[in-house]
Amino acid sequence: MDDGKPTGPQAKWWSRPTTGRPGRAEPESRAPGEGTPPAPPGASDPAAPGSAADPSHPTASAPDHPAAPADAAPPGAGQEPQASHRPRPSGAPLHEPDAYSTPPYGDPGPWAPAPPVQRPTPAHGTPVPPQAAAPSPQHPSPVPPPTGVQPQPAPVQPQPQPHPTAVQQQSAPAAVPAQWGQYDPWAAPGQPLTQLGPPAGTEPGRRKNRRGGAFAGVLLLTLVASGIGGGVGAYIERNGGLTTVELPQAGRTTTDRAPESVAGIAASALPSVVTLHVSGTAESGTGTGFVLDNRGHILTNNHVVAPAGSTGDITVTFSSGETATAELVGKDSGYDLAVVRVRGVSGLKPLPLGNSDNVQVGDPVVAIGAPFDLSNTVTSGIISAKQRPITAGGEKGDGSDISYVDALQTDAPINPGNSGGPLVDTQAHVIGINSAIRAADSGKGPERGGQSGSIGLGFAIPINQGKRVAEELINTGRATHPVIGVTLDMKFTGDGAKVGTKGADDGPAVTKDGPAAKAGIRSGDVITAVQGQRVHSGEELIVKIRAHRPGDRLELRLTRGGEELTITLTLGSSSGT
Repeated sequence: MDDGKPTGPQAKWWSRPTTGRPGRAEPESRAPGEGTPPAPPGASDPAAPGSAADPSHPTASAPDHPAAPADAAPPGAGQEPQASHRPRPSGAPLHEPDAYSTPPYGDPGPWAPAPPVQRPTPAHGTPVPPQAAAPSPQHPSPVPPPTGVQPQPAPVQPQPQPHPTAVQQQSAPAAVPAQWGQYDPWAAPGQPLTQLGPPAGTEPGRRKNRRGGAFAGVLLLTLVASGIGGGVGAYIERNGGLTTVELPQAGRTTTDRAPESVAGIAASALPSVVTLHVSGTAESGTGTGFVLDNRGHILTNNHVVAPAGSTGDITVTFSSGETATAELVGKDSGYDLAVVRVRGVSGLKPLPLGNSDNVQVGDPVVAIGAPFDLSNTVTSGIISAKQRPITAGGEKGDGSDISYVDALQTDAPINPGNSGGPLVDTQAHVIGINSAIRAADSGKGPERGGQSGSIGLGFAIPINQGKRVAEELINTGRATHPVIGVTLDMKFTGDGAKVGTKGADDGPAVTKDGPAAKAGIRSGDVITAVQGQRVHSGEELIVKIRAHRPGDRLELRLTRGGEELTITLTLGSSSGT
């Protein structure tokens, strides 16, 4: 029974978009015998009631595959299915020629909108162009051919114009989007479609997150680059560049200096200056001395060699670094001078002696010594005063070690260790022997060898006095002191030096047949001047007397019972210790 369904085997046809059709084309009718199969018997007119083309027919739009004759063979390769031509009554056609190129075999008629373009389903993971419409539920995607079978594209044949009496028309493919015009999904298997939109699975939110991360990365990179650039710029600015810094420098010149300059004076005097290291059974010390002659005699202070005693060791170090052992020649505590001698040393350079009587206040001077055992130290200054009466020593308590010096005062820095070193003038001649400093922590006058630093008050024994004492020590081993033959009252608080009432061992204050007795000086007289210089104490009178030689004639002014007297005497001599 014929219920509108085909009987017998059915053939499935693949339809694909045909390339090369830019616009709508009118279908062409094919003449009988040109490959068009005859219409099956019993086929009805499309316009007849109850026919498959009749919209009122219940199966007009339902079947997806129209019936085919049982004895019809499938078309050969490269051929397209052809619609059957059925005779139609003459008269006006039921509708205008198919403007939509409706596909054959029961798809929606020409009065319906064009069906969506069929889109073959690509292999898993192959991206699909977003412009292609999804398959319609009514028109599922065609089933791909078996694996390994590559369908060949059918040759395109010219289509004949539709015949007005044809029962069924050949339908042309619908208009195809541009990107599908040249796309053949089976021509090149494995090639992915061109993706025009975002990748599959990409979400707008994730894109924003990626953009935000990229922006943060760029910002961080900018900050790091700015910091590095700033650091490099600061380094370049501070150091003047990235290369090694080489500062300009003057070339080497001659080392010669003017003889009267400090450098010239030091260069001339240093070879004659030595450093003394003294050690004894109870104590040791360091001081300075200078060479007097080619025989190896060296002049220094008595308090420098005192720690050696009679059995200690004295070592002399020259400016060249050479050392030698020295022996004591003689010393005098009253003048605070001593002479030592080295033997077996050649090439000694004596330091020339000047005249301290020619020194004026303000004259430039240079002090050389070993303060705090720093040998070959040179300092400079001026003569700040002359004839400063100072006393030093007195550690023994009996006064036998007290020295009285009519000193030269200088502001050249002198410190412990400078004792015994030379004070030279601009001609590098010795004008004094550095002996004492005024210690800041003392407050009781000059302190020899105090451990406080220099405060600009240094004292030197005039070289005229030192020369005489040194000669006596070298020649006789002892020094003589000038005396006037009186005993002074050291407790007198008035102005001047007062002659006492009693002498040593309760003897007379004025030595019998001494210089003072011969000049008419009496007990209780107050001596106020020596050689026209004011005397304010007993120490000052001793200093003024010892500044001269025994046998010198002195003029003294004194006060007796309120009356001023002037007398002249010749200085006597006594042996020193």
